[in-house]
Amino acid sequence: MVELAGTDFNNKDSAVDMADVALALWEEARHIGRQLFGDDVEKGVGFADRLMAIYQDAQGKDFLLIHNPGGWGNSPLENCMHWERSVIAGISATLEKLGYSWFLSQHFRASVGWRAHLRDIRDYLRFFTVKRRVLAAEVEFLTKHLKNLKVILIGISQGAGFSNAVMQRLSELKRVYSIELGVFFFLRPRRVITERTLIIDHNGLMPDAVFEGDLITMVMTLPMAFLRWVKCRLKGKPVNFSHCIKLAGHDYHWKYPKVSQQIGSFLKVNFGARR
Repeated sequence: MVELAGTDFNNKDSAVDMADVALALWEEARHIGRQLFGDDVEKGVGFADRLMAIYQDAQGKDFLLIHNPGGWGNSPLENCMHWERSVIAGISATLEKLGYSWFLSQHFRASVGWRAHLRDIRDYLRFFTVKRRVLAAEVEFLTKHLKNLKVILIGISQGAGFSNAVMQRLSELKRVYSIELGVFFFLRPRRVITERTLIIDHNGLMPDAVFEGDLITMVMTLPMAFLRWVKCRLKGKPVNFSHCIKLAGHDYHWKYPKVSQQIGSFLKVNFGARR
């Protein structure tokens, strides 16, 4: 393992040492990429480059927040539902109030397009047996080389189930935590809950149709969602179809007291205020 402690980067020799360290870390990340993606060189190199970028940004931070989006898991934060964005903002603000620094990263577990989604269905039904390996490998690398870094996985909807699957693979890493909101009902039986996992399945206002598996309610929302989608398209305001689906209770906005209080308490109990 490459150690950075004690290196003086103010002289020429130390600058060379820094370059050697960076190269050694990249080679280790590239080796992990080969293990994960085999002969797919492009994906392996992309994995290593992404991992090193996160490593650089997370240096000196107290927390790395990893957002696992809802849906298929490929939406940039700015394209996520408003309430989903509010949760990320609320967690970030709470950590700042406690005196901690943080860096936010998003993990996209799927490619874009219906063909990619069809390929992913089998893995979803197997509780992300394949896809969880990638994020787990990232977290293992980062916590190995950044000794003081704590990691919080933030999973929304299907992303909540994915976060739980990753946590199960990282059960021995005590600096990794998970906040999971509104998991899909078909993933519930596979969940494992520990003291480092916060599960929120109710927004305090009404039952979550997605968590409860209320198929009738879910199916009945689709015609209205389609009409909203068409209306937006006709107005020249294209939106993701998923944003037009209004599922009863599947809304965990930070402004809801039960949501913000549970998350705030979880963060304070586990980390406290920085002195």
